[in-house]
Amino acid sequence: MKRPLRLLLVEDSEEDAELLLFEIRSGGYDPVHTRVYTAAALHQALAQDEWDVVVSDYTMPQFGGLDALKIVRKFDPDLPFIINSGNIGEDIAVEAMHAGAHDYVMKSNLSRLVPAIERELREAVLRREGRRAQRELLENEARFRAIVSNVPGVVFRMLREWHGGCSFTYVSEGSTALLELTPARLQDDGALFFDLLLDGDRSDLGARIGESAQTLQPLSWEGRIRVASGDIVKWIEIRMSPRPLDKNRIQWDGIMENITRRKHAEIEIIESRRQLSALSAHLQKAKEIERTRIAREVHDDIGGNLTAIKIDLLWLGNRLDRQRTEMIEKVRAIEGAVDRTMEITSRIAHDLRPPLLELGLLAAIEWEAAEFEKRMEIPCVVSCASDDLAVDPELGTAVFSLFREILTNISKHAGATMVQIDIETDETMLRLTVHDNGRGITRTDLLKSDSFGLRGMLERARNLGGEIRFDGNPGKGTTIVATLPLEAAAAAQATPVAQRTGTAHS
Repeated sequence: MKRPLRLLLVEDSEEDAELLLFEIRSGGYDPVHTRVYTAAALHQALAQDEWDVVVSDYTMPQFGGLDALKIVRKFDPDLPFIINSGNIGEDIAVEAMHAGAHDYVMKSNLSRLVPAIERELREAVLRREGRRAQRELLENEARFRAIVSNVPGVVFRMLREWHGGCSFTYVSEGSTALLELTPARLQDDGALFFDLLLDGDRSDLGARIGESAQTLQPLSWEGRIRVASGDIVKWIEIRMSPRPLDKNRIQWDGIMENITRRKHAEIEIIESRRQLSALSAHLQKAKEIERTRIAREVHDDIGGNLTAIKIDLLWLGNRLDRQRTEMIEKVRAIEGAVDRTMEITSRIAHDLRPPLLELGLLAAIEWEAAEFEKRMEIPCVVSCASDDLAVDPELGTAVFSLFREILTNISKHAGATMVQIDIETDETMLRLTVHDNGRGITRTDLLKSDSFGLRGMLERARNLGGEIRFDGNPGKGTTIVATLPLEAAAAAQATPVAQRTGTAHS
């Protein structure tokens, strides 16, 4: 079967046209053609139909081949245009090729026509694909630039050579606003960016880039720059991913953002946290002092007065006439009320501050555990590696209060039948471990907004410069581990709040 060919002939000679068509048919094509020989007819033919190739005579009485070439090139620059002439010279052929003709064939050598058409059909496909790829590239580039222009910060591509020098091969327009450096300046001299970094941050970023180059892992970094306009310091965040180009070069694609507001907010939060923590510690200390004062007054003043009343009642009872039984019974009733009041007073004083704290933390914990066991009927076992648990009195009071809060929480929520208390110390730390076999604390319990007891334990441990951990196993119990520095006050004073709360700046 012959191959179809949509052929537009620009030819004023009907005989020459027939010769061309005969040659094309002989070459295996079945041409569908139109013959024109004026500019108007050519315009109309191009507008009405699609063509595979244009074959044009070079010299015609009213309309020349170069005129036809201009019209075709304006309509479709990729449409194959072949000059066909009987007397075209080499200079004219070169001129036509420069003007945009794709080939020329002499009428005296029409055997070249079909190979020329076949070659130009293939070339036209390649030209159209190339133009389409170029259009897509331009569209993608325009889309990329539109996206980048709406991205807050700076989009960049950085190249690192084998010797360690870094340069920017692409920088978005955002660099002018963020760094006060134009993309062109940064691409000309990448060192300008590193010069903006504060000294410690510059060396840190350099080390992180080297590490990313070695591991080929993405880099995320925060640091400070001092912009060119003066003393304004900005916080920036850089996120970029490496891609090796060859054994000597690595390329990163990344984004750089201004996080100054966020960092200032973080700093304010950290400072607020520090102040709240200091206030909490002050209030806790004031509360312990007040509890100690009230316990002393209850024990010494109220207890002393009750003891005096008891003595006076005994004196009065011993001097009453034995026949006055009603008065003697009244005295004995008052003595009983005084005894009960003395017991209540003693219990209140013990609850406010156990006197056994004066004998040491271990004695106070053992006493509190025994009272808990008596009150709740839950066995409480205390284990301590050392009989002499010597700690700072302030730390001892705080640890005892923490222990009491743990037992209170167990009594309210655990549903336990056994409690095990272990106390360990080394040269620097005290570790209090309380395990119960109750229902087991859950993550939901820890996240409850009204878990003031748990939050109080966390805050108390943090104020002491330590930490507390809650490990729950549903149905098998809860283990609470409080780890505190023996020099609690000094540790809490020396440890920055940001570090104690787990906040760090990389």
